[in-house]
Amino acid sequence: MVIEGSATLARRLDRYRAATRGILAPAPPSVVAGDLAVRLAAALDGEVIRTVEGVIVRCEAASRPLPVDRVQLAGLPGQPAAGVPLVCLDTETTGLATAAGTVAFLIGLGWWEADRFRQVQLLLPDHGEECALLTALEAAIPPAAWLVTYNGRTFDWPLLVARYRMVRRAPPAHGGHLDLLPMVRRLFRHRMPDARLRTAEAELLGLRRIGDVEGWEIPGRYLGFLQGGPASPLAEVVRHNDQDVRSLAWLLAHVAERLGDAEARAMAPAGDLAGLARSFAREHRLAEALACLDAAAERVVVAPPRTPIASVRSSTSGVPDDEPWWSLRRTPDFGGRQPRLAIPPEMRRTAQLDVPWTSERIAIDRAHLLRRIGRYPDAAVAWSALAAGPGPTAIVAAIELAKLHEHRLRDPVTALAVTQAAMAKVEHRRAVGRPDPRTEVDLQRRAARLRRRLGRRAAPPPN
Repeated sequence: MVIEGSATLARRLDRYRAATRGILAPAPPSVVAGDLAVRLAAALDGEVIRTVEGVIVRCEAASRPLPVDRVQLAGLPGQPAAGVPLVCLDTETTGLATAAGTVAFLIGLGWWEADRFRQVQLLLPDHGEECALLTALEAAIPPAAWLVTYNGRTFDWPLLVARYRMVRRAPPAHGGHLDLLPMVRRLFRHRMPDARLRTAEAELLGLRRIGDVEGWEIPGRYLGFLQGGPASPLAEVVRHNDQDVRSLAWLLAHVAERLGDAEARAMAPAGDLAGLARSFAREHRLAEALACLDAAAERVVVAPPRTPIASVRSSTSGVPDDEPWWSLRRTPDFGGRQPRLAIPPEMRRTAQLDVPWTSERIAIDRAHLLRRIGRYPDAAVAWSALAAGPGPTAIVAAIELAKLHEHRLRDPVTALAVTQAAMAKVEHRRAVGRPDPRTEVDLQRRAARLRRRLGRRAAPPPN
């Protein structure tokens, strides 16, 4: 093998550089970003914004009327004061993580000007223009404003904070953060198959999107644009983001209208009222929480009948219900918890949630709240009604009733009688093959302590 000298290699390298000069040399970053921004603005009917920090694309449609009763909204737990400005925010990103490699390439913003809702979208034409995007976002958030997001407390905002830290800047100051996902879960999850924003739109607002882009497609569309693809596929992403931001405003208006007014609140579903009662109780607004539970307790909430597993499986696989169990067309049943994939979409609401709010559960929350408020005689009545029923709930209610009589009402005689009644129910459950050793031991200790206390009370005083 012949090894060329260093002089020969240097001459060959010089000839190669001379031949490829102007062909392989990359264009200046400003030229590339400017071209991408022009293409993006033309496809999305936006405008190119050039600053000393870089180039971005801004899209803004005409504002639309979307009134929200801020006074009624402020009366609900966890909501900002009526005079605080609100900024709805939603991002579209290059991934689903919040690490350094994920970038927000589209930031949708919305805020109120009187009763009209104004929306602006900021787009990143290339990664090198991120400083300009972050500066534009900072200018759009007043320091006293509250952010309104959907899962933004754990995803959107931490991602943006990470991007600011990457460029050694502090994130925009704001007065607070209202994440609507926990509120929707707490108030409405009992009547929704899941808590996604699209589901909340359909179940609460009656809005069903047609032709909407799926979330998993969005990063690929943007990366395809950066690699030289057309900008037209991003138009659907912009519409998707525009609807997300507007849905945040509609959800606020819906909650303010249906739950903010006391008269309208009384007509809300029992599960909504029970969830709202827990929200009030978290803020120690116990009177309002009790009013919600009183209104919910006036309605009968019955769990719908369960569908047998065999019929569920036959409906998902297309096998008739009369198909024998040994047929190869049936999915074998090995017992245990059934997989979620075996549940058809029309039944997922009852199968997954199992109707969390029932009349019994509402009564339990009401009894706990009465005791917390200090209305011990009313709490005793509530626990007595629950203790008179069947099942393990009656045993738990009897224990709570015994505690109430012993420690609050100072009536150990009644407390012992209630404890003995609970012990009889535990023994009956053990006889039918449903033992509960821990509860049985607890009741025995409670009964023994109450007997000793009554014995000391009845014993004559020493001479």
